[in-house]
Amino acid sequence: MWKAIKRVQKWVLYIFLAFTGTSTFCAILYKFVNPPVTPLMVIRLGEQNFSGQALKLKKDWVSIDSISTSLQLAVVASEDNRFLEHSGFDLDAIDKAQEYNSEHQGKKIRGASTISQQTAKNVFLWPQRSWVRKGLEVYFTFLIEFLWSKKRIMEVYLNVIETGKGIYGAEAASRTYFNKHAYTLTRSESALLASILPNPQKWDPRFPTRYIQSRQEWILWNMENIGKLEY
Repeated sequence: MWKAIKRVQKWVLYIFLAFTGTSTFCAILYKFVNPPVTPLMVIRLGEQNFSGQALKLKKDWVSIDSISTSLQLAVVASEDNRFLEHSGFDLDAIDKAQEYNSEHQGKKIRGASTISQQTAKNVFLWPQRSWVRKGLEVYFTFLIEFLWSKKRIMEVYLNVIETGKGIYGAEAASRTYFNKHAYTLTRSESALLASILPNPQKWDPRFPTRYIQSRQEWILWNMENIGKLEY
């Protein structure tokens, strides 16, 4: 009996060491090497193939210096006001989201994921919600916050984030929606693009609904409040 328990404990230890070693290696690698593909991209290709659609994967990695500072500010204003201040998790936003969700049960759940959390999820994990994925998301968020700079987190985020059906990253989105490079995006265009990020499969900045226009206006207002990003 004790031999079996020790054998199990040994295998659990081996699996734990293998996972932490591999994940740390990948996080260090992606500090310097751009992720070639993400789990979500693969999943979307599978969905396209299963539904008989033509396979579509538009992405064009560019450096953070080739992405408009207005877009960088817009995603912070839209997704994560305290991006430069927190260490991966915005506890105030989490408390507010929990309070809102408890008061509005049965309605759409309000999230509080930071840009760091979204980056960890997009690069290393799958999109479906579960306690296992959430726990791994916390782990990978701590990992990239410790190993990467905020500027690198923003660079990866803006290059892998889903921005439309089969479209990923700022450059591909800019070319598709505005026929220009990401570094030339205006404040208004940046706010409009940031406004669709919660549901890029549904919303298109070329045909903004009244709701998207109101989000754009709010993001522009919040960009003025934040002022400027200083990495």
